[in-house]
Amino acid sequence: MAEEMIGIIGGTGLGDALEAELDSIEKKKVETPFGKPSGEILVGKIGKRRIAFINRHGHGHRLGPSEVPYAANIFAMKKLGVHTLICSGAVGSLREDIQPGEVVIVDQFIDKTYKRKNTFFEGFGAVHCEMSEPVCSRLGERLLGAAKNLDIKVHPKGTYVCTEGPQFSSRAEAMMHKGWAGDLIGMTAMPEAKLAREAQMCYAMTALVSDYDCWREPKAADRQTLLQEIRGNLQRATENCLELIRAFLRSESEIVDEGCGCRKSLELAVWTRDEQISKDKKKRLKVLFE
Repeated sequence: MAEEMIGIIGGTGLGDALEAELDSIEKKKVETPFGKPSGEILVGKIGKRRIAFINRHGHGHRLGPSEVPYAANIFAMKKLGVHTLICSGAVGSLREDIQPGEVVIVDQFIDKTYKRKNTFFEGFGAVHCEMSEPVCSRLGERLLGAAKNLDIKVHPKGTYVCTEGPQFSSRAEAMMHKGWAGDLIGMTAMPEAKLAREAQMCYAMTALVSDYDCWREPKAADRQTLLQEIRGNLQRATENCLELIRAFLRSESEIVDEGCGCRKSLELAVWTRDEQISKDKKKRLKVLFE
């Protein structure tokens, strides 16, 4: 059996920090039917675990939320042999008790994106993946287990409202998102989570809280002070999340589980009759069915 490899997609804050954590780095250029990924995939080790890492926004944070090649990133990871994926991203808080600098293990999403390619199967056939539980609960439990001995605040669940961006919400929108039972607001978790499910991968999202969204009046007197405050919060959340991921990867717990239900998400999802799907399309997307 090939050595297990865990995929990590780093977002704002964690992207650059994680790159410095890897040992014995190999840079992989991976071609996909969906174009180029955000950049080279770095394959290396953290502790004894073999890691494939990509910075979601590319080197130097050059890609905005709507420009990230989500499909290429997920497909490239699967092509390299990644079946277990941990993602991170900066978010604003919609709840008083979820404070800047803290980390949230996301368990639900509300998708408000509309410009992005949100499926691998356009032109392939009718493929309907179940998404009622959009993250791997087993991975979430492993992350929480790793957090128990750390002096950081990690929330065990949270609903992430994903907007298209790149603009932030108006105050009216923020109040609406709170009314929807949203806990967090961000711009990058979707369609990433949907594509990971279509790729039959175990997926978890660690959200880094940088600020309260605009539903809450900021205490800072001016915008420059507020921006500095947000950057400081993000740095603290990044350090906390990095500590959590280190503990998670260095733990003795089983992280990769080929028997997990996430690894069978296409089993009953293809509704189109097999004879109606072209052989070329099957070959093109073979990686997803492995």
